[in-house]
Amino acid sequence: MRLTTVAQMSLSTGRLHSLRLRAVGDPVREVPVSFDQGRHVGAGDRPGSWMALAFRLPRPTTTAELEAAWLEVVARHGTLRTVFSRSDDGALRLHETEVASAGWSEHPVGAGEDARAVLRAVLDTECRPFAAPSHLVCLVEPGDGEADRRPMCVIASDHAHVDMWSLAVLGRDVLGLLDRTLPASGEAGAASGEAGAVRDDGPPFPAFAEHTAALEAMPPAPDEVRRDWAAALEDTGGVMPAFPLPLGTLAEPREAVVEIRDVLGPEELSRFEAAARARGVRALSLATASLASVTRRLADAPLRAVFPVHSRFEERWRHSVGWFITNSILECEDADPVACAADVARAITLGGYPLAPLLAPYGGMVEPRGMFALSWLDVRRLPVALPAELEAQYVSAVISTDAVMIWFIVNTSGMHLRCRYPDTEEARDSLGRWLDALETDLKEHACAS
Repeated sequence: MRLTTVAQMSLSTGRLHSLRLRAVGDPVREVPVSFDQGRHVGAGDRPGSWMALAFRLPRPTTTAELEAAWLEVVARHGTLRTVFSRSDDGALRLHETEVASAGWSEHPVGAGEDARAVLRAVLDTECRPFAAPSHLVCLVEPGDGEADRRPMCVIASDHAHVDMWSLAVLGRDVLGLLDRTLPASGEAGAASGEAGAVRDDGPPFPAFAEHTAALEAMPPAPDEVRRDWAAALEDTGGVMPAFPLPLGTLAEPREAVVEIRDVLGPEELSRFEAAARARGVRALSLATASLASVTRRLADAPLRAVFPVHSRFEERWRHSVGWFITNSILECEDADPVACAADVARAITLGGYPLAPLLAPYGGMVEPRGMFALSWLDVRRLPVALPAELEAQYVSAVISTDAVMIWFIVNTSGMHLRCRYPDTEEARDSLGRWLDALETDLKEHACAS
């Protein structure tokens, strides 16, 4: 599984088709809006708010076959049958709806035209926060000049309805339905990831709206968590943390620079994990120690960053689709790996409670210009895995930004890093030096094992 962008992804040149679905009839039932959905969709309808998964299909596949599979997937996952709107007073609302096929469209790729630019335009148009629905499946049939004749499938959705884990579930579901090996929901195979026969009358997996309601019903966060949130926000002036090195003038968002680095190969990753175990911590904590050390050395500041935490706290959510992410603040004063492990555990605890009441005294989750966020995903730990030969890619949009975002992806091919930051001379210098130092530090841990 590779991290990339729509401008840098591997995409066959050929015939590009998209399946148009449309909400039909009146809204069925209003469902709750999660905290992050409210922030994301509340920012307004816009292009570039989506995320996608692209992968090869193992055999020739017709549009009719993919359409049938995708409609079954939509029927299994409730969030794919919800749409956002605004009430007369401007309040954000989310409703369940019926979804039906409106047929396939072909998007011509002209001679000399980049197929990725055509795909980007399609996804920017169809996968917007207020689209009804805001997800899309595409089929790419390779042209005569392509060496790999396998078709490609692209599954995309506005971020309000998916996270990276969810995209892997959707990819698994499409592949399973195409060859009729998808586990029936509610069966043991569905929880373990083992293949089983599709049961047409099986209930869908729990909808994300049920998770939102469950979070809202949680008791208030304990006093210790409230105090820790207050202390973390006091350190940052009541807003989310910002990257500690110069980023230049950011009066307006700038075109984003996206760097993708393959930091450690499989053998290096094994040594890195062995080094972490020797210190009594996990790989995430040792990587955090590198982040803290480099930040202290280059910026003379502690590591402070927004830290996304998954919220699939119960087994029943493991095969559901939605934005199962909450946010926390990771703060590391001490670059010792054991101390960083405690800081990571604290951040996960802070992210384990509904954020709206915790952040209300500060005006919500206020994002300053230059906000700094770190994400870590070990794909090997997910309950679903796409075969390596399908060459799956996590694909992000091309956007403008005034923030710094780091994604770590760990998989069987090693440790990979994607960094997005604003395109200014100062940011290129700061992030270039910081990323170089971080990559060196991570490799040194692997070499020292």
